[in-house]
Amino acid sequence: MMLIPTHHFRDIERKPEYLQPEKCVPPPYPGPVGTMWFIRDGCGIACAIVTWFLVLYAEFVVLFVMLIPSRDYVYSIINGIVFNLLAFLALASHCRAMLTDPGAVPKGNATKEFIESLQLKPGQVVYKCPKCCSIKPDRAHHCSVCKRCIRKMDHHCPWVNNCVGENNQKYFVLFTMYIALISLHALIMVGFHFLHCFEEDWTTYGLNREEMAEAGISLHEKMQPLNVSSTECSSFSPPTTVILLILLCFEGLLFLIFTSVMFGTQVHSICTDETGIERLKRKNQPRERTGSWQSVKETFGGDFSLNWFNPFSRPCQPEIPSDKDMVRQVTSLSDTVTTEDPSEETRDEDSVEVTDE
Repeated sequence: MMLIPTHHFRDIERKPEYLQPEKCVPPPYPGPVGTMWFIRDGCGIACAIVTWFLVLYAEFVVLFVMLIPSRDYVYSIINGIVFNLLAFLALASHCRAMLTDPGAVPKGNATKEFIESLQLKPGQVVYKCPKCCSIKPDRAHHCSVCKRCIRKMDHHCPWVNNCVGENNQKYFVLFTMYIALISLHALIMVGFHFLHCFEEDWTTYGLNREEMAEAGISLHEKMQPLNVSSTECSSFSPPTTVILLILLCFEGLLFLIFTSVMFGTQVHSICTDETGIERLKRKNQPRERTGSWQSVKETFGGDFSLNWFNPFSRPCQPEIPSDKDMVRQVTSLSDTVTTEDPSEETRDEDSVEVTDE
């Protein structure tokens, strides 16, 4: 059996019987529209929990180590509001990306009856996923973790325990953007905090006996770091505060780099109307591409507005694909190779392409 040059790892079968319809039984009770989507993957759930833990750790250090003990109330209030707002939007975007159906194709609709109802004409094909028994529309790919075919699938992200696809790409972009912003904000606050505390409060903690005598500081005063540091820097001892801030610096720097790169690649994919999978597979098949600005508007939900940055607003909902959208035309008959005997003079009108993706 040979392969179609324009589609990697795909072959064509000419008879609906080859679909093995007895193995493609649709779900007896399809879920209603709006049903919560959740992937039961142990690794993904663990990564999602770690994500929340790291954000909450940053919240703890920023609030209880840096802002609340500070005497500059204006500085604390402004930075506290900004950081908590960004953290809330980041976690809300994470929930929306994790609990939103990324664009799953109806499962188990590749039955013989459904194929025959399409009334395919010569030269037309439909793609069937042998893993989830679904008829795949254009640009859909199968996810081995979600066990479903996803429309415009970019990749599966364990940090959100979900695929990034047609319906939740906006939330994933917002998640990476807000995580990058709170990481940058935390790093800036940590830098100011280190400079301020080393210049004032913590210098006392490291003095020896001679220096203490010259400065007129008693041993009892030195052994009360909480009384010294609680007024300006932290309600914790200087060594504990330093450890907490260093861990926050490491976390912030790591996630700033990681999420900034992810944000850039996602924006590039949206502007070029090319998913990560399509870019990796380097498909040469011709297709109509959406303009950059139009693709951005479709992803974020209409013309530019504050709703673009709102994780609670929906992106432009794509039209529900009809049966005709699942049928594709073969551009060149010479590109199609069948499993039939070459001497066969007649061809069946129903052409079904089976994917191995």
